[in-house]
Amino acid sequence: MKLGFGLYKHMLNEEHYKFAKQCGATHLVVHLVDYFGNDDNNKENANQPIGEKDGWGGAGNGQLWSLEEILRIKKEINSHGLEWEAIENFDPAIWHDILLDGPKKEEQIELVKEQIRIVGKAGIPYFGYNFSLAGVSSRDIGPYARGGAESVGMNGAVDETPIPNGMVWNMVYDKNASEGTLARIGHDELWKRLEYFLKNLVPVAEEAGVILAAHPDDPPMPYVRNTPRLVYQPDMYQRLIDIKPSDNSKLEFCLGSVAEMTEGDVYEATDRYSKQNKVGYIHFRNIIGKVPNYKEVFVDEGDIDMIKILRILKKNNFQGALIPDHTPQMSCAAPWHAGMAYAMGFMKAAISRVNEEK
Repeated sequence: MKLGFGLYKHMLNEEHYKFAKQCGATHLVVHLVDYFGNDDNNKENANQPIGEKDGWGGAGNGQLWSLEEILRIKKEINSHGLEWEAIENFDPAIWHDILLDGPKKEEQIELVKEQIRIVGKAGIPYFGYNFSLAGVSSRDIGPYARGGAESVGMNGAVDETPIPNGMVWNMVYDKNASEGTLARIGHDELWKRLEYFLKNLVPVAEEAGVILAAHPDDPPMPYVRNTPRLVYQPDMYQRLIDIKPSDNSKLEFCLGSVAEMTEGDVYEATDRYSKQNKVGYIHFRNIIGKVPNYKEVFVDEGDIDMIKILRILKKNNFQGALIPDHTPQMSCAAPWHAGMAYAMGFMKAAISRVNEEK
């Protein structure tokens, strides 16, 4: 098992590379999507309430991340003694009509194919994705973790605000879209769209040497913002895997999201999918409760026995990276850094302990 660290685009700099290394990370999971216009906000931006029309800001300009750009970033990462393990999420600007089954679907599937080929040429093993129309939604912020540390959670209410035209996955891809909102569709329609995505892209990923890794829904509710969700119960991961079986189609396994699900068991799910060698990399976070009432908490205070999870992963010979994902903000001059350092310290010690067990 490898200790990883997640960085957003505006964090791709020497300060954060050094911080990750100092925390004990060896691998990075990187978001290249430009949330919030690449301002100076920190990683917890993605936990802020979603504006009805603005979301997390504008999507990109439709241009692919070039091989030159990716290699430049990779060289910087390597120069700090770190390896680039995964890119997290496609830019909505190049795949919104794949998600929406829109008129540019076939044009955009070719763009995504080329993006995967570029990532393969750069030698980055994983490409994570979240096949969702609403993305992350329906959460709020409060003093939910130990000692009143600020974190995120869900308080029984699901955001039912329809998504405006021109937005998908919390980002605006068309500022001039016509008035109105996305039409409501059923779960079967969304699975049909996912099937198109996987059957077109998994063969390209195989040729490129890239592993596609699917994130579960966050929060795992059947509908959010009047749109259906795909993976909101543990068994639904199996349905996704079975659409196009391949060593290059795996899971971006979020422990928090899986534990929040109303059915199943996080330990059984971890065992089931790691035993199949279908867990690509892991968001290692803890929670209290289940949807629609849960709180994200410190890694050592939630419902999940994280040591038990690590023992399951060791038993099944999991060799991937674990990253802390979002963590509670601590009451000090550097709330995000302190929260992340706390989580990383726990993870490093826990992995060492489990690896030493016979």
